[in-house]
Amino acid sequence: MTVDETIGGAGMGRPGDDGRFGDFGGRFMPEALVPACLELEEAFAQAWGDPGFRAELDDLLRDYAGRPSPLTEARNLSERLGVRVLLKRDELNHTGSHKINNVLGQALLTRRMGKRRLVAETGAGQHGVATATAAALFGFDCIVYMGEVDVERQALNVFRMNLLGAEVRPVASGSRTLKDAINEALRDWVSSVETTHYCLGSVMGPHPYPWMVRELQRVIGDEARAQTAELLDGGIPDVVVACVGGGSNAAGIFAGFVDTDARLVGVQPEGGAAIGRGLPGVVHGSKSLLLQDEHGQVNEAHSVSAGLDYPGVGPEHAHLAVAGRAEYPTVADGAVLEAFQLLSRTEGIIPALEPAHAVAWVMREAGRGIPSGSTVLVNLCGRGDKDAVEVMRLLKGDPGTGAGG
Repeated sequence: MTVDETIGGAGMGRPGDDGRFGDFGGRFMPEALVPACLELEEAFAQAWGDPGFRAELDDLLRDYAGRPSPLTEARNLSERLGVRVLLKRDELNHTGSHKINNVLGQALLTRRMGKRRLVAETGAGQHGVATATAAALFGFDCIVYMGEVDVERQALNVFRMNLLGAEVRPVASGSRTLKDAINEALRDWVSSVETTHYCLGSVMGPHPYPWMVRELQRVIGDEARAQTAELLDGGIPDVVVACVGGGSNAAGIFAGFVDTDARLVGVQPEGGAAIGRGLPGVVHGSKSLLLQDEHGQVNEAHSVSAGLDYPGVGPEHAHLAVAGRAEYPTVADGAVLEAFQLLSRTEGIIPALEPAHAVAWVMREAGRGIPSGSTVLVNLCGRGDKDAVEVMRLLKGDPGTGAGG
């Protein structure tokens, strides 16, 4: 089944044989990496259809990562906003974010393919920490590429990766953020493909990554669908909200509700809105919407959160936007900092800056774009420990490096 055979062309099934979701996706890679992508596609398709592989992954997600993650009713925030806010608590996973769901699946696949080395990119550090964690568990060598700007503003996660045995390689080129870390990870993969798997962290890159990562994150949406049905007497939320950079956490939770009447909202940073301000283009191996100038050169994205500092977006999100099935508004950095503090003070839950974007949008739209009394499900995809020092600096008015918008 292809994506265009489901949900009126905007569903979240397997992409077409060319790896495309409508007009977006595909495989635009150096010739040296095409065989690796084909090998990965075949390996994942076989593994995903293997009950033994799925059972082993389910066991890891339950016994190691701590799934299922809870659904929490945010009663104090709900009373304040006039809408019923439910939080899908993926920040309670082992390593502190949704990233572990994807990484455990890819680590199992790496072992299945007979490889012993992982490379990864990271922005906020959470994917790097998750990859380093899986590498320690499976006994793999691990190299994580991270832009110099992000190394500075996510020093705690750099220490965590090193503690777990991974080597963090700072990237000094370009904007020195996530985009450039991906470039370096791809260069590494080209030179070491026989022994190395590139553990890509989001629903971007060449086919099969957007499809594979979404399927590995689908557990969020499947759990949330069952949990909200139980809480709402078989009903569904009126709105499902998640932050979007590359978009893996959003793809995961959207997959559980794409076949319903729920409104799907992916909240982008104001300084990195590829959907809305971007044009079709190719970056990191796939065609999607991309911030670029009139000459086709990539424009830099800026966000208060390192994990959303990306000039593109996953191709399936571009497809969902063009098809009208999901919407992708933006919020400003100042609103994100307000949301970070409000959720902390009303519910005792400190969110990462990434999902604070989703909370900020709900704060802005409650009683306006979201009718009073609506039920809103927010994917809380990461916890804010990693951001505490950066937020403290920002609230004090320290300009720091000037990065992050």
